[in-house]
Formats: sequence, C-alpha cells, structure tokens
Amino acid sequence: MNRLALRAAIHIAAIFALYLSVAMLIPAAVDLYYGNSDWQVFALSALVLGGFSLAVALATHGAQPAVTPRFGFLLINMLWLTMAAAGALPLMGGSLNLSLTDALFEAVSAVTTTGSTVITGLDHLPPGILMWRSILNWAGGLGVIALGLFLLPFLKVGGVTYFKMESSDIQDRPYARVATFTLSIFGIYGGLTLLCALAYSAAGMGGFDSINHAMATLATGGFSTHDSSFGFFGGNYAILWVSTIFMFIGGLPFSILILFALRGRFEALRDPQILVYAFYTLSIIIIAAVYLRVSNGASLLSAVTHSAFNVVSIITTTGFVSDDYTLWGPFAVACLFVATFLGGCSGSTAGGIKAYRFLILFKMMGIGLRKLIYPNSVASVRYGDRIIDTDMQRAVMMFIASFLVIWAISTVLLAATGLDLLTSITGALTALTNVGPGFGDIIGPAGNFAPLPDMAKWILALLMLLGRLEILVVLIMFSPAFWRG
Repeated sequence: MNRLALRAAIHIAAIFALYLSVAMLIPAAVDLYYGNSDWQVFALSALVLGGFSLAVALATHGAQPAVTPRFGFLLINMLWLTMAAAGALPLMGGSLNLSLTDALFEAVSAVTTTGSTVITGLDHLPPGILMWRSILNWAGGLGVIALGLFLLPFLKVGGVTYFKMESSDIQDRPYARVATFTLSIFGIYGGLTLLCALAYSAAGMGGFDSINHAMATLATGGFSTHDSSFGFFGGNYAILWVSTIFMFIGGLPFSILILFALRGRFEALRDPQILVYAFYTLSIIIIAAVYLRVSNGASLLSAVTHSAFNVVSIITTTGFVSDDYTLWGPFAVACLFVATFLGGCSGSTAGGIKAYRFLILFKMMGIGLRKLIYPNSVASVRYGDRIIDTDMQRAVMMFIASFLVIWAISTVLLAATGLDLLTSITGALTALTNVGPGFGDIIGPAGNFAPLPDMAKWILALLMLLGRLEILVVLIMFSPAFWRG
C-alpha cells in the first residue's frame, strides 16, 4: 500500500471525524434543553474527538494521491470504522455507561443502519442519547446512498455501475457535475426526512418521536425511541402506514428519485430493479395478509396493515416491528425469513442482496439453461435495454457466493459462543443483510441483543460492516495482494 494513499485516507477520515464531533453538539443541546446532565458527556466527547481529529488532520495534510480502486477500498473502510468509533464514544459515559463491546456494537448497528440494539429501557433514556442514535442512523443512510451511487460503481463491486446502466456517457447523467448531484441527493434525502416527520406528527406521533423515527425511517435504520418499537403506537394504523410508505421509498434508488422529483420523469420509475422490488414486496404482503386473515382470524384492516408494515420493514432492512411476527404461524414466519434475504434497490439506503442482483442472477440462469438445450445459441444478459458486461455478472456471482460462505461460517462461529442454532442462523443472516431483529426468543422482534456473549457481539458487528459495505469491499482488505507494493 502506497504511504501517500494511506496518509490521505487517514486525513480524510480525520476531517470526517471533525464533522461528527460538531454533530455531537446536537444531542448535547437536546439534553441541555431537557435539563439532563448527559449534555456534559456529549460536549466532552465533542471536545476530545474534535481536538484529536484536528491534530491528525493537520499532521496528515499533504499532497493527494491518484484516485485508484485501491485507495477507494481503503477510504471506504476507514470512513465507516471512524464513524463507528466516534459514534461509540459518548455511549460509554453518562447514563448508559456501556462497555466498549456494547458501545461499539450499538454504534456499528447505527451507522450500518442495521437497527439491532443492546440497550433496554429506551422509553426512559435521556433524549440526547436517543437523538444521537437517530443521527448515526441518518448519517449512515446518507453514507450508504453515496456509497452505492458514487464509490461502488467506481470500484466495480456493488450497486455497481448504476450509472453505466443508466447511461454510457457522463453527458446523459441527471447531473454531469458530481457536486451538483451530491447536493441534489442531500436535498431529496433531507426533504423526505422532513416530510416523513411532518406526516408522523399529523398521524398523532409526538414531536420528539416524529423527528427520531423520521431519521431512522428514511435511513431504513430501525432505531426507535421505545423498547416495543412501533408496537408502542400499535393502535394507530395511520402511523404504521406513514412508516410503511416512507420505508418503501427508502428502498428506492435515490438517483431515480431525483429524476422523478426534480425532472418530472415518471418513466424513471419503470427501472427494472424497481419493478422487481415492488413485485416481491407486494407479493409477500398479500401472502402474509391472507394467511393472517384466514389462519389467525385477524380483521382485514389489521391483517393488511401489520403485514404491509412488517414485510416492508424486513425487505427494506429497516427493522421496525409493530407485532411479534414470530407468533403469526410457521408459514408466515417462513415467508418473512425469505424476505430477510431480499433487500431494496441499488443506490437506496436498504441492505440485503438487492433487487438488481436477483434480476441479473435469474437472467443468467435463464440463458444458462437455454444454452444447455441450444449450445450454439448466443444471448446477452440485459438490464432493461442495456447489456450487462462480464465484470458486472462476475461481481454479482462473487457477492452471492461470498454471502453464502460467510453466512455459513459465521453461523458456526456464533454457535461456538454458546448460542442456539436458531439464534446463530438468523443472527448471522440479519447482521449480514442489515435487517436488525432475528428470530427466536433472544433476538426476535420481542427480544434484544444484550444477552449475547461479547464474542458473539464482535462477530455480529463485523458481519454488519461486511453487509453494509457489500462484503467484497471489506474482504479485499484481508488480501495480502492489497497491501503489497
């Protein structure tokens, strides 16, 4: 690894940490407003982090290296580790006083927008801590959008080549200048968050809850201000539908939202991955709702509302829950388990395998089967009217293969820490897909990750980072070839 590249990556991470130290003043102000002494923890954390980051930034200032894939991989990993470490700092003091393991687990869960938590008694926590968790969720979601739209396409490993699918020439992009496009993304993301908060408030949610849940909803992050998540508002179906709609929007590609919202291009919503995403989401909602209505005797409104809310929450990897869906019956649980794999669209805040990969995978399978019958036939894998190149096809297959291998290995490792098989299997899966709640009595929708042994929490934290950074971005850091030269 070139020393200049390493120095530059550290410099950028330090600058980013400076912004995070400023963000800590928001929960400090919230606690000060509500008369909670934890404002001192956030103020001190901001001072320590800001001073250290400034010193590192000044010490590493210098010439910038060439922008290469190797530098991109290093920078992405460093930024997310920086965000997690900085996010954990104020959680280790004040009212929470979490251990290093628990604080890092919570922070990693926040910035990867997973939504798993080790904190209990959320209803009685100081408001500053609740706000900080939501801010980390929101910032993580914004980072994921940038990751999927700008960095991964350049590195050819993930949400990859979205712009190559959208256009083969930079002149055809929604905005030719990256700075302008970035501002548009920020505006759409912030505007939707504000709109979501206003909708929550209009539906009957309190002001503080509205702000926090809006940030977690658009980020598909899943952190709530209540132990029972949206079960706290269970009798208010309007709140559940507001959340369902905005979670679904969070799973859409934000570049498409720009074309739709700012350019009025309705045809952009016919993007193939959006159609796939909408198809499997609607299908599972209908199946689960019918099952709840027929087998459990739920009213039609209740069945449709809770089915839509929880299915969209799982598919978009948000992690909010309105009911303990593990009690709905084995068929419904099986459907929701399958939904855990799916995810939203490339360039969205959602995790999971994602719709575009399923689209490409099934087209590759179809062509492969056809060639078994007609060996001399020639066919191309297409995304809409564009041909998918071999690099993209290879990236999809590498991701899915890596996903399955890591899931299997991590299940065994979690079981080795003393966890039961169901907790190990679903814990590894929900961490890798960034869904949040798993299945079973411990980490299910009615459970919490606090009882897990520390080693299991470290494994899950690593899996959350792997899933959020599209697996290959992290795995390449363990390759000796990456550091050679």
